[in-house]
Amino acid sequence: MFGYITVYDKELKIKDYELYRSYYCGLCHVLKKQYGRTGQMLLNYDMTFLLLLLTGLYEPEEQSFEGRCIVHPARKHAFRTNEFTQYAADMTVLLACEKARDDWRDEHSVRGRALFAVLRPKALQIARRWPRQAKSLHRNVQLLAEAEKRQDEDIDRVSAYTGSFLAEIFAREEDAWAGSLRQLGFYLGKYIYLLDAWEDREKDREKGNYNLFLVLEQKGRSLTEEDVKEILTDMMAHCVGALERLPALAHEQILKNILYAGVWVKFR
Repeated sequence: MFGYITVYDKELKIKDYELYRSYYCGLCHVLKKQYGRTGQMLLNYDMTFLLLLLTGLYEPEEQSFEGRCIVHPARKHAFRTNEFTQYAADMTVLLACEKARDDWRDEHSVRGRALFAVLRPKALQIARRWPRQAKSLHRNVQLLAEAEKRQDEDIDRVSAYTGSFLAEIFAREEDAWAGSLRQLGFYLGKYIYLLDAWEDREKDREKGNYNLFLVLEQKGRSLTEEDVKEILTDMMAHCVGALERLPALAHEQILKNILYAGVWVKFR
């Protein structure tokens, strides 16, 4: 994942920000406990959002404690975990493993090959626990790789591959809320893909990598910043609509802060 789905702390109450950080630190704690230092290094804001969303929807029993960590050794701070923390940690590792495989295959990345070798045994175990999610992730990453090879210029189709696997990851259970969770994950995945491609334009131009916006530029269909903002705004409107269809959520203010403001920090 890419770390785009974070809070906008300037518009968040201190108590809500501290609560958000406690979930973030809780996810870090579980990643380290279950997957070691390598797992801890994979910590990201995107899966913290998923953790907060599922926690707010299902309101599971939680464990909270205080402690120090290597990043903040000077003082104790809060950690908060529940059953969805383990799920978010599993999905973090699964996503990172697939990304490492993709980097190795496409860019011959030595780091990607090394990380894939470390994560693959763990990812296989996770896939046995969550086969639907793992199957969707692997299939859609392959479809995305094929689209990149043929220099696909269809914005909806190309971004939908990331949306499709994130939709399955967001819908942990097949229940009454799965439809709304899938929609939220789908459009959030499209948003992440497009924003990442927009941010990486010049880097991909230098390296000669596929980039959807560079392909459109080569075809004489360049998009301006305003064009991209309009597309991304439409993606987020679908996300917010899906969130609004869910029942009253715990931590609703934090979730809305992320979708209304936090997601735009990188774009700005």
